[in-house]
Amino acid sequence: MIRFASLGSGSKGNATLIESGANDNDTRLLLDCGFSIKEIEKRFAKLDRKVETIDAIVVTHEHSDHIIGVGRLSRKYNIPVWLTPGTWDACRDSAFAETHFIDSHTDFEIQDIKLHPFPVPHDAREPCQFVFSDGAKRLGIATDLGCYTPHIVKHLNRVDGLLLECNYDQHMLMGGAYPQSLKERVASVKGHLDNTHATQLLKSLDLPQLQHIIGMHVSEKNNLPEFATNALCNGLNCEENAVSLASQTDGFSWRELR
Repeated sequence: MIRFASLGSGSKGNATLIESGANDNDTRLLLDCGFSIKEIEKRFAKLDRKVETIDAIVVTHEHSDHIIGVGRLSRKYNIPVWLTPGTWDACRDSAFAETHFIDSHTDFEIQDIKLHPFPVPHDAREPCQFVFSDGAKRLGIATDLGCYTPHIVKHLNRVDGLLLECNYDQHMLMGGAYPQSLKERVASVKGHLDNTHATQLLKSLDLPQLQHIIGMHVSEKNNLPEFATNALCNGLNCEENAVSLASQTDGFSWRELR
């Protein structure tokens, strides 16, 4: 069984917990850590977990909203970190308790969780996203990507749960207060996924056994919850009560894949 929860999702910080198992010997992974240690400890408590039970931190890329707390958390709790060489090289704080390099085209395992990384188009050194599996169920995560590719579609096909970026609404972004250079960066093929492309990606996927779909990294300035919800519903041809959104302040609570 796979369990997962978000500690927060957005431009001010990102972190996701993924667990496998049914007892105190669970494998527990933290995907990214874009918060301070104090904030992470507080958010862990909300999810009824202790930080010292993390088996590994897995990093998607080096942007501060995903990695700012990784080094300090790793050292304080002696947690190994898994990331690509390019991400490690771009880190400002790469003095981890233990470092494991990954290839974004090669599967690997951390205890009883299988990780299937895949590269994504984003303005970082060597970014990747992941599908997590316990051998029976599969959780796909796809955020911080400016567009989607056939390779991404291949990895996300037939997942049982999907955390998918719905970062911005095109009209809100272009009509908003961001400087033009930042607007162009966000909207580029190496920026973030907007609502329209999230819909298109979902329509291109084969998802016959999907149990959970959650919109991630929803911009507080360039999107509205109802826009992101509609994007997911349109992509899956489903009702609003079938989808959820992660928030910046609370993420989302525990979900299970059975």
